Amino acid sequence: MINARSALAPLLAPAGLEPVEWRTDAAPVPYADALAAMQARVEAIIAGEAGELVWLLEHPPLYTAGTGTRAEDLTGTEGLPLFTVGRGGRLTYHGPGQRVAYAMLDLRVRGADLRRYVTSLEQWLIGTLARFGIEGERREDRVGVWVKRPQQGAGREDKIAAIGIRVKKWVSLHGISLNVAPDLSHYAGILPCGVSEQHLGVTSLADLGVKATMAEVDAALRREFETLFGPSAIVANKPAELIPARI
Repeated sequence: MINARSALAPLLAPAGLEPVEWRTDAAPVPYADALAAMQARVEAIIAGEAGELVWLLEHPPLYTAGTGTRAEDLTGTEGLPLFTVGRGGRLTYHGPGQRVAYAMLDLRVRGADLRRYVTSLEQWLIGTLARFGIEGERREDRVGVWVKRPQQGAGREDKIAAIGIRVKKWVSLHGISLNVAPDLSHYAGILPCGVSEQHLGVTSLADLGVKATMAEVDAALRREFETLFGPSAIVANKPAELIPARI
């Protein structure tokens, strides 16, 4: 199936933008803390009191249900905390070994085009995977990034990265998640992102035989981000509640 998003140009950074702040947290961040900090930072960006930020982190094991989640999606979530959030998409899992990147970007100056923004996030992931020899692909009827698994059976494809975003006054919240080496058994009892077809599954770099450290993945993510979105500048870690502190 031809993917219409593949024909869209990504949102390239206009000249003159300040570097995007780039933060990485080593310890897992509780989801409620991350959500509150992200929302506060976005409000500060809207008000012109803080700059753009990409925040790399991991969460403790949990499920999040986006705005497209249906009642039947929640079957199998009883064993872990479940958070209902305002991002797009349906149910997904977050946990150790999965790199989450929350992108708080000002689309007012980057081009107020949601389809091109999603295309840019997909390209960010596809470029990152290519650095590890993995061919990630888009699918017209499925959000996220997929890899073909012909050795697992005819037509088999697995999802390796998810995208879920929200935009408030054209500033973005939430972002992407890339499976590096998570416990894939947490996907077994649920319908991740509403995917129920038997030939579709979930994978990770480790599952594909790629032995990449989180630091190596982070470095690749940053290089590919800068190719699309412009320069970034590493900022020191601060307590989550102090993220919107630059005024």
